[in-house]
Amino acid sequence: MRLVFLTWRDSTHPDGGGSEVFVEEIARDLARRGHDVTIRCARHPGSTAADDVAGVRIVRRGGRLTVYPRALAWLAAYGRRYDVVVDVINGLPFGSPLARRHGVVALVHHTHDRQWEIIYPGVRGRIGWAIEHRLTPRLYRRVPHLTVSEASREDLVRIGVPAERITIVRNGVDGAPSGVPRSTAPRIVVLGRLVPHKQVEDAFEVVERLAGEIPDLHLDVIGDGWWRDRLEEDLQERRVADRVTMHGHVSADVRDRLLAGAWLMLLPSVKEGWGLAVMEAAVQGTPTIAYTSAGGVRESVVDGQTGVLVADREQMVEAARALVADGERRERLGEAARRRSAEFTWPHAADVVEDVLEKSRRALPRRSWISRRR
Repeated sequence: MRLVFLTWRDSTHPDGGGSEVFVEEIARDLARRGHDVTIRCARHPGSTAADDVAGVRIVRRGGRLTVYPRALAWLAAYGRRYDVVVDVINGLPFGSPLARRHGVVALVHHTHDRQWEIIYPGVRGRIGWAIEHRLTPRLYRRVPHLTVSEASREDLVRIGVPAERITIVRNGVDGAPSGVPRSTAPRIVVLGRLVPHKQVEDAFEVVERLAGEIPDLHLDVIGDGWWRDRLEEDLQERRVADRVTMHGHVSADVRDRLLAGAWLMLLPSVKEGWGLAVMEAAVQGTPTIAYTSAGGVRESVVDGQTGVLVADREQMVEAARALVADGERRERLGEAARRRSAEFTWPHAADVVEDVLEKSRRALPRRSWISRRR
């Protein structure tokens, strides 16, 4: 098949995260199987207009918002050259059904109800959420959907996507145990983009609250983002900057070493489609504490077996206190997490995606708004 993924950004973008990793891992696997794969996304400072990575063409056009109309215009002009378009809906859709008569698949990691409120308080956030939960489900009502967890599937059904059109494809995970020994001093880690809805401040509070009881407690924060300056101000206000290392973007090898050395990981995010970071920590035998309300983490973390799910910040503090103090339980959770991580592979995820794309390619054509105008 000739395939094109329309996505807001790629993994080299400063705001790139788990969604971008998912798209690129699947794209590379499909390319290895002989499919012709292109990713179209936005440019960012320092990026090139085009790249070829592991057999996948990456074409960058437009910026944070202009990537959407530019991709739709390109699709209207040249989309017939491709068998299937994968429209990656990260809050805002590309509008592919307007330009395609058939062969469109929507990929949605999760809905963004609370994130719209947090990042764009006021009118802009309300408009964004209205587009996502009112306009998008109507526009894509006949389009097959891929999503990464049962929780995200339920959210999509809730906003009007027909349940029978949704297929769940869970993230794979790369890597192997790094061999780095566990730190002798208690270390906690956070892995993710530094943006408001990841709520890294909650991890700072855990350190602040436990510092008096655990004098050598330290937090490693892996990742970067536009919220970093505000987080560093928060560290100073809490007077725990000497207990926290902000590592920024690091290589996969350094990431794995930090995860392996940590006693536990905190994932205080508002919403996760699945929680790729959970599995990256699990590969290193490190259990995760996360919020039950975050959605997909209810499936990436098996509560009480591979980690702990909590209701709020207070419970996160208490769960961290208990796990730091109980080495036997910590090791038991971590080993169970490591074993379970082996169940999730990118080739298996690509099998599911490939099947949905093949079915979409074979589906009968349907007329689009643009094709009717022509």
